[in-house]
Amino acid sequence: MSEKITFFIFGAAGAPVKQVAVSKTFLFFISFITISCMTTVGLGIYDYYNLKMMSLDTRVFENKVRTQQDEIAVQRKQIQAFAGKINSLKSKLLALNDFEKRIRIIAGLDSDTHAGIFGIGGSIPEDLDTGIDLKEKHNSLIREMHNQVKQIDLASVNQEEGFEYLLKHLADQGNLLAHTPAIRPVRGLITSSFGTRISPFTGQKEFHKGLDIANRKGTSVVAAADGTVTFADEKGNWGKLITINHGHGIATNYAHLNKFLKKPGDTVKRGDVIGEIGSTGRTTGPHLHYEVRLNGTPVNPKRYILN
Repeated sequence: MSEKITFFIFGAAGAPVKQVAVSKTFLFFISFITISCMTTVGLGIYDYYNLKMMSLDTRVFENKVRTQQDEIAVQRKQIQAFAGKINSLKSKLLALNDFEKRIRIIAGLDSDTHAGIFGIGGSIPEDLDTGIDLKEKHNSLIREMHNQVKQIDLASVNQEEGFEYLLKHLADQGNLLAHTPAIRPVRGLITSSFGTRISPFTGQKEFHKGLDIANRKGTSVVAAADGTVTFADEKGNWGKLITINHGHGIATNYAHLNKFLKKPGDTVKRGDVIGEIGSTGRTTGPHLHYEVRLNGTPVNPKRYILN
């Protein structure tokens, strides 16, 4: 027989009104049911809270995913735009290379001696496909862009070297032209040409090594090209003589001068006045004896007169 627990129900005045007897088993059962219900409700509330938080986290995650997808879409467009710029840069390099080749032809240089800007043989990489589906071929485009950037970098170095060589050649050519006799040193009448002639002094044949240009005494004599005065003094039958070294094995002589306007060591430009016509030395009258010498050998000055 199970034990019972007696409960008294008191009235308003505090006096017991009713007595209730409950077995311990029943009380344990009621307590168990109550605790179970409270535990179930508590777990339900906890699960609801967790679901609520998971729902919030899911929305935040979805927003992040959408943001990242938007960023990826923008990056893909930027990649395609960059691929287009690589194609444009490559076209500009090719145009510069074609321009260099035309200048080489004008300058008389052999264009075959300069390797292609994209390497041996001048192999030109194909244009990048800017319309490629980046969802499927993203890595392949990036890899090809990386390779072409390397090739363009090499091409830019080769093109720079080509232009440096061309500029140096043109500078050398310009320097050579500036230092090559190209104008008449004085106005006047050519009274004796380069080559064999009858000497006005001996009546015998002799080799005349320059041009005799006659004009009035005091007429200005100019340098036929850029150079440096190496001699300005009296010299035997030549009288007052100026010699200009133009470099590249070229020198010019100006003899029978009346006056020196330059001294040894002076740098002169083509057209600079260096002296005046005279009749010093062995001469029959006022004139300039003009010589052009190539590596010490007299050559016909008429070949060097372009005006």
